[in-house]
Amino acid sequence: MTQTITVIRGDGIGPEIMDATLHVLDTMQLGLQYEEADAGLVALEKHGELLPQATMDSIRKNRVALKSPLTTPVGEGFSSINVELRKRFDLYANVRPAKSFPNTKTRFGSDVDLITVRENTEGAYIGEGQELSADGETAVLTQKVTRRGSERIVRYAFDMARKIGRKKVTVVHKANILKSTSGLFLKTARKVAEEYPEIECEEMIVDACCMRLVMYPESFDVIVTTNLFGDIISDLCAGLVGGLGLAPGANIGSDAAIFEAVHGTAPDIAGQGKANPCALLLGAAQMLDHLGLPDKATRLREAIVATLEAKDSLTPDLGGSGNTMSFAKAIASRV
Repeated sequence: MTQTITVIRGDGIGPEIMDATLHVLDTMQLGLQYEEADAGLVALEKHGELLPQATMDSIRKNRVALKSPLTTPVGEGFSSINVELRKRFDLYANVRPAKSFPNTKTRFGSDVDLITVRENTEGAYIGEGQELSADGETAVLTQKVTRRGSERIVRYAFDMARKIGRKKVTVVHKANILKSTSGLFLKTARKVAEEYPEIECEEMIVDACCMRLVMYPESFDVIVTTNLFGDIISDLCAGLVGGLGLAPGANIGSDAAIFEAVHGTAPDIAGQGKANPCALLLGAAQMLDHLGLPDKATRLREAIVATLEAKDSLTPDLGGSGNTMSFAKAIASRV
C-alpha cells in the first residue's frame, strides 16, 4: 500500500510527539508517505495566517491527516482552529475511545472499554449567534440541532458498533428539559435504532450518564450524543483511564478525516522530551483502522500495551525516566 497523508506537526510539544509517532509508523513499513502542512502558531509565524490555504488543499487532496495539538491565539482569528477544520471539511463524527491501560494512574483497573461518538458540527458548542448586549449585562447564544445532523451521527455510531462487534449504544440527551433541540436528537435516534435490532439501544439523561460513568464505567459500550455533551463526556472518560495523555480522537466526514491527540500543546514542557506520545500514537491507530488496516492498528495498540506492561522507557507522567523518543523506540521494538 502507498498512501499519502497530511502531517500537521502543531505547536508546543506537537513536533516532538509527531516525530515519535512517525518513527513508530515508519518501523511498521506501511508504505505511508507524508506531506507536511502548517497550522496554528507555526503557520501564523511562517505564513501570516493560522490555517493557510495550502494546508486546506493538502487535506482535501489526501483526505487523511494526522495532527498534533494546535494553539489558537486569544483575541484573533478563529474561536478554535479545530472547530474551523471540522466546519470546513464537515467532519461530523468525533470518535473518542477510552480504554484502560496497564501501569497508569486510574481508579478503575481494566474495567473501562468504551467509545464516545460525538456530533461535531452543530449545537451549542459551535457558538453560533453569540451576542452581548450593549450594557454587557445579557449574553445570548443560539443552539441549532438538525434532523440530518442527528441522524447521521447516530447512524455512524450504530454502524460502527455493528462493524466492530459492540453490543450496546447509549443515546445521551437532555430532552426532559431541552425539548426542542435535545428532543429532536432523541426522537431521531430512536428511529435510527429501530434499524439495528441486534444492538441494544439505551437512553440516558446527560447528568445521570456522568454520574454512572464515574461509578460503573464498565456498564457502557458506545455512547452517542450531541456536540457540547460529547465534549464534556469524552474528557470525563479520558479521566477514567488515566488522563488526556492516553486519549486519541478521530474527526471523520464523508470526504476527509483528521486524527489527533486531544490534549493541549503543553508549552511548559515543550522541547524537553517529557511529552507522552501515546495519545497521538493511538490516534494513528484509529487512522490505520480508517485506512482499512485493522490488523496493523491492532499491532500498534498491542505494542503500546506491552511497553506499558514492561514499564520500558516510560515518560515521567507514567512514572518512568524515559523521554518522548525513547518511549517511542521501545514501542517500535515491539510492533
